[in-house]
Amino acid sequence: MDSDTEPPISAAFLALLRCPLTRQLLAFAPPGMIAKLEAARLRHELRDSSGTPIATAFTRGLLRSDGTLLFPIRDGIPILTADHAIVVTAFTDQNAAA
Repeated sequence: MDSDTEPPISAAFLALLRCPLTRQLLAFAPPGMIAKLEAARLRHELRDSSGTPIATAFTRGLLRSDGTLLFPIRDGIPILTADHAIVVTAFTDQNAAA
């Protein structure tokens, strides 16, 4: 599914979601960040925090408020597990997260 066909996440639901590690707020990752991460995935450089290569494309994600971790959204479902978090600081600069 791409972002045009994925079920939307309402603002009210998003306000309830938190990082499972730190309880920080989450927000939608900017499209530019997603594009950089997808490019890294295609180069086989993108791994989740457990070290597993990211094999499946994703078009949306939730970014932790400190801009360091992204939780992918797959088929409209935020994957909020520590093992599936993606450390984004290696692929983006902090200004892109703000």
